[in-house]
Amino acid sequence: MNQENFIRRYFIVGERRFSNYWWATIIFIGSFGFLFTGISSYISTSTSSLPVDSNVQNIIEFPFLTSILQNFQSNGNINFFPQGLLMCFYGSLGFLLSIYWWCLIFWNVGGGFNEFNKKESFIRIFRWGYPGKNRKIDLYYTLKDVESIRVEIQQGLDSQRTIFLKLKGNREIPITGIGQPLTLQEIEKQASELANFLQVSLEGL
Repeated sequence: MNQENFIRRYFIVGERRFSNYWWATIIFIGSFGFLFTGISSYISTSTSSLPVDSNVQNIIEFPFLTSILQNFQSNGNINFFPQGLLMCFYGSLGFLLSIYWWCLIFWNVGGGFNEFNKKESFIRIFRWGYPGKNRKIDLYYTLKDVESIRVEIQQGLDSQRTIFLKLKGNREIPITGIGQPLTLQEIEKQASELANFLQVSLEGL
């Protein structure tokens, strides 16, 4: 018998999903636009009443600086208070949210794998967590502690499809990822394969 007959490993994507990359990028670009517009309205309001001397006139001959000043002028019709101030506020919130989201992607929070090893009679559940003492969540269980595989399906707007590892002592360990639920067919297939592999009963289907 080859190794596949003794070991099964299921990888969990975690935060490094395409949808997270997409939304983190969109929020970053949008928040930068809000911040730029808000700051431009403040600079335009602050400098509109100042006289322009000959040195500044010489500086704006550079195309790059001219384009920046033109952007400030284009936002001159937006008052810093309250429109510009609100745009700076929401832009700052969006920027912080996008940075936090990119950190989650970099850390791959929730990612990992489930390993079922019949050769050495253990189950290993590994997940990446937040930086700190719980950065690595590495759990081991023996195969003899497994009583059954249970599937929980909740339909609705916040639909959830979860596979639980039911252990002795009424303990249940979720072994599916969060944030991007599997389809009903994928859940049924994975749960059936796992129950057959571990030779335990399947509940919930």
